[in-house]
Amino acid sequence: MYINTIMSSSAVTCHAEDSLETAARLMWEHDCGAIPIVDNDGALVSIITDRDVCMAAYINGRPLRELSVSSSMAKQVYRCQADDSMETAEQLMRANQVRRLPVVDSYNRPIGMISLGDIARYVASTNKLPGMEALARTIASVSQNRAHTAAASGPSSESGERVASLAG
Repeated sequence: MYINTIMSSSAVTCHAEDSLETAARLMWEHDCGAIPIVDNDGALVSIITDRDVCMAAYINGRPLRELSVSSSMAKQVYRCQADDSMETAEQLMRANQVRRLPVVDSYNRPIGMISLGDIARYVASTNKLPGMEALARTIASVSQNRAHTAAASGPSSESGERVASLAG
């Protein structure tokens, strides 16, 4: 199954210099929990989630209109393309503990989003056991406590790459 058949086909976007109030309003108006962040050419540069917005408000103690998207957007963004398989999206989600992925065109411009919910609805409609088992693994993986996951896999750098041990 290809992503383009199950993804949401509209990608509401915002810019890094927009306020968190703008991002929150867009999420509310479009009933979504994540918005791709694009540059002036429309290319994907990051993503921001409803949780990012809430935590920024809590941590900073300031109104959302005073905080920029750039202060809270993801440091690294994972993406897929419309002709990627559903399995590819699930692997990206599992490996990076994310629930949503922007879907981009060949110019890296967002054309949609794929979420665990999209995959779950598709798998439920097929009623096939292998798909349900893969979905269960994906949900379990992205729901893992990140502190627990980091401790189990060893120290890591800010870019998410594993740091080699120098013990000897």
